[in-house]
Order: sequence, then C-alpha cells, then structure tokens
Amino acid sequence: MRRTLPLLALLFFISLSTQVFGQSLVIEMLDSYNKMGMTEFQNEVKKMNFKLSDKTQSADFVLNEYEHPTYKFKLSKFEYIKDKSQNRIEFEFNNLDDYKKYMEALQRGGYKETEKGKTITKEPYVDYYKGKQHIRMVLPKENQSTPYSILVFK
Repeated sequence: MRRTLPLLALLFFISLSTQVFGQSLVIEMLDSYNKMGMTEFQNEVKKMNFKLSDKTQSADFVLNEYEHPTYKFKLSKFEYIKDKSQNRIEFEFNNLDDYKKYMEALQRGGYKETEKGKTITKEPYVDYYKGKQHIRMVLPKENQSTPYSILVFK
C-alpha cells in the first residue's frame, strides 16, 4: 500500500499535465514558433519537456523533431535554406477530440477553408487562410486512426 499511493499520485499528475499541455498549445503559439530561429525554438521546446527525437539536414532544409515524454505529441520545425517561405511548424497528436478543438479554434479565429487535397504520403488535408496566415490540418490516412497534424506555414 505504501508504494501504490505515490505511484497513483504520479500517474494522476502525468495525466493532468498531458491534458493541460494538449489544451495549452494553441495556434498562436505554433505560429510564434514559426517566427523563431532554430536555436530559440529549441530552447522553447525544452522548457515544455520535449526531447529531440530526430534531426535531418539536407542541402535544402534543416528539420528538428521533438517528442513529448508521453509520446502523444510531436513538434517539428522545418527551416528551408533557399526558400524561407516554406518554413513551417508541424504539431502532431493522436486525439480526435483535440483535432475537433483545433478546428473550432480555427473557425472562431476567422480562418477560412480554401483547399482540400492529399499529401505526398496520401494523408487528406484541408488548408485554411486568414489574411496571409496559412494553416494545414492533416488527417490520418484512410483506415488509420492517428496521427492528426497541424502545419503552420510562414
């Protein structure tokens, strides 16, 4: 019994922090990450306990991918070397309810649906614009339940 009580308390706080985190990473925050340089972005994600999971460099871009300790969230930053307008933030999550909340936030924020299509890897997406701001909501592939993604373009 002595060991189970601290374990239950730990599990409670982990689940609470996961719920709070998912709801607190708002579209505006993702957009602000896109405006940061890579070093500043790395410092911000470390503050949220994300850990570097992969780094890819090519002649065209640098990609840093970070995962939350719960493995329920992934945050990536693409920085293109030649065409800075392609820079983007990608936030990946596994919960349909979170997807619905982000969709409601886009609609409340005045974003308008402009285009639907499929990514190179065949996931369906919907593009939204508000002025020059461009956000892409990506759904899981057909016959899959995860992941959902938000791409915030510069």
